[in-house]
Amino acid sequence: MMQLPVTLVIAAACGVINIWLALRLVRGRLKGKVLMGDGGDPAMEAGMRSHANFIEYAPIVLILMALIELARGPLLALWVIGALFVLSRIAHPLGMSRPAPNPFRAGGALITWAVTLLLAGWALAIAIESPRTMPTSIVPVEQGAPRA
Repeated sequence: MMQLPVTLVIAAACGVINIWLALRLVRGRLKGKVLMGDGGDPAMEAGMRSHANFIEYAPIVLILMALIELARGPLLALWVIGALFVLSRIAHPLGMSRPAPNPFRAGGALITWAVTLLLAGWALAIAIESPRTMPTSIVPVEQGAPRA
């Protein structure tokens, strides 16, 4: 049985989005002959922020999804949440390349935040539901022997 099928698919989609965002930047760099930074070009700055913003959110979402999936979270809910995250991470950079404010940018950001908070709360609920008892001693105490 394959482990983490939902997280694997969402991570693969994130890998494709990451390359798409990088290629948009390369195209802008070649066109504007900008090797470092944004070259004072607002479109380059927006592209750089779109890429950085993706990198800021994708890892924590994927980690939370994987841990929830390992804890036997319902797969259908994870598929829906993962798909929402992918769509939001496509919408956001499309919105960043348009005049602000716009629904793509705002919607992408808001859905990303909602997904992140939902996954964080879900992970916390799983952790609270199944507490593990911490050992009181590393060395086993023999029956009747005094504790140090």
